[in-house]
Amino acid sequence: MDASETVKKIRFTLNGRPVSATVESHVDLVDLLRRFDLGGARESCGQGLCGCCTVVVDGVAMSGCLTLAQLVDGKRVDTIEGLDQTGALSPVQQAFIDEGAFQCGFCTPGFVLMTHQLLERNPDPSEPEIRDYLAGNLCRCAAYPEIIRAVKSAASRMRASAAA
Repeated sequence: MDASETVKKIRFTLNGRPVSATVESHVDLVDLLRRFDLGGARESCGQGLCGCCTVVVDGVAMSGCLTLAQLVDGKRVDTIEGLDQTGALSPVQQAFIDEGAFQCGFCTPGFVLMTHQLLERNPDPSEPEIRDYLAGNLCRCAAYPEIIRAVKSAASRMRASAAA
């Protein structure tokens, strides 16, 4: 196989901006995001089991450590850094702060992105639905009670805002 088969120029939308990059076939999305100075998606387990590397590609949350960078060509990629488009924290981010839903913070970006996606699909989830939806995200510090409270708080804030 020659170099032209393993290196590809890709174009995609990253947090609302069109970008391009030249990537080798083995580079994963987490590594590509680092080239753009985005460190919110973090590789932890390297097997797609912990949720620390969560990114949203064309509206679907996925493990950045398992997604080859070349596969996002022509797609929209959203990261935790993209939530702050207006200069203000999102209701989910604010709820995580208010409820102390983190300790070390390593897993927090993945939980926040998954919570955003959950609340887009279900604005009033029950606790079992929250636990089920976030089951693919692991917190080694065990901030789970606070995370559940943060999701409920964010859901309540977002429903109140939508009703206003």
